[in-house]
Amino acid sequence: MNALIKKETSQRFAKLQQIIIQSQADACLISTSVNQFYLLDFIFDGYIFIQPEGEPLLFVKRPSGMEGENVIYIRKPEQIPDYLRQRNISLPRKLMMENDVLPFSTALRLQAALEMPQLQNVSGEMRRIRSVKSEYELNQMRECAKIHARVYEQIPRIYRKGMTDIEFQIELEREMRLAGSTGIFRAFGENMDIFMGSILAGDNAQVASPFDFALGGQGASPLLPIGANGTTLAAGTTVMVDMAGNYRPWMSDISRTFAIESVPEMAYKAHQVSIDICNIISETAKAGTPCADVYFLAEKRVKEAGLEAYFMGTEQQAKFVGHGVGLEINEPPVLAPRSKEILQPGMAIAVEPKFVLPGIGAAGIENTYVVTDNGLEKITVCEEGLTIL
Repeated sequence: MNALIKKETSQRFAKLQQIIIQSQADACLISTSVNQFYLLDFIFDGYIFIQPEGEPLLFVKRPSGMEGENVIYIRKPEQIPDYLRQRNISLPRKLMMENDVLPFSTALRLQAALEMPQLQNVSGEMRRIRSVKSEYELNQMRECAKIHARVYEQIPRIYRKGMTDIEFQIELEREMRLAGSTGIFRAFGENMDIFMGSILAGDNAQVASPFDFALGGQGASPLLPIGANGTTLAAGTTVMVDMAGNYRPWMSDISRTFAIESVPEMAYKAHQVSIDICNIISETAKAGTPCADVYFLAEKRVKEAGLEAYFMGTEQQAKFVGHGVGLEINEPPVLAPRSKEILQPGMAIAVEPKFVLPGIGAAGIENTYVVTDNGLEKITVCEEGLTIL
């Protein structure tokens, strides 16, 4: 581990230890991949045991070959108490765990193995810590955004007349992988399954989905009812591209819309309103701005344009206009009318004011911004206009 990464992870552990102290807990147990990576810069099968002070212990099941005085190999969690006692560490009476992510059976097993401590959920606190990025993390996102934009620039080249949305997505996914995409799209929560992103062509953009994304789509199978469904990219309709910016561990989020040959003026109007909203928010919002106010800025411009019926869907309208981005694509804060969150320096947010126009398709853009004391820094820089294919 190089010095920069060691400094980063040390600072992250210090933040978590402060949460443990504030919560009056005795220890914290971390086992999910995204939080392990955040704290260690690598992932393993097992548990990180963190106390209010001192170095963490790593209880490892896989992979083999990990070394270090704080690395302890186990076959099952029931072995953890004996190893703690060997190091003169008392079993925790109050233990923080990722209770809203862990399977219920896993949480119960860990609680029983540790002789029934009181459990407290740490998932929300971990997401809050991760929502404010260091300069190292933000630079990862800036690098990712540049690659993301370069891949989107290939879209006019890969388009072929008569292709379906799935064929189009396959070609774009190829470009993504060649550019270094990890091929996995990390998202938090239930009903967030998706494969590398979403392509919405024509009226498929109207189809409501059970998944918690801004827009839906029927999907190619009832097993994954989101996104592309085999729709032909037909003249007079649009195709919205919202594919993963997963070229670094810290991600970026971009949506762009393309017109197939020609589209009605309504599509250009809605698309320009989306650009206007992004510009208004980027010129107005900064550290200290309530997230609800950001949503209301968007809502005001939508009402001025008379496009309320099409904003963030038709059959099912999403009640937010953006979200945080980081190791997961949907981190805090949420830019929603009921949000109590406040923008802080170092946050990264995706702003996605989108419209769905019956008979035409989706319109609008999405950009990722870094929150500063003086405003928002746009890191996703590529053509925003309604581009003709």
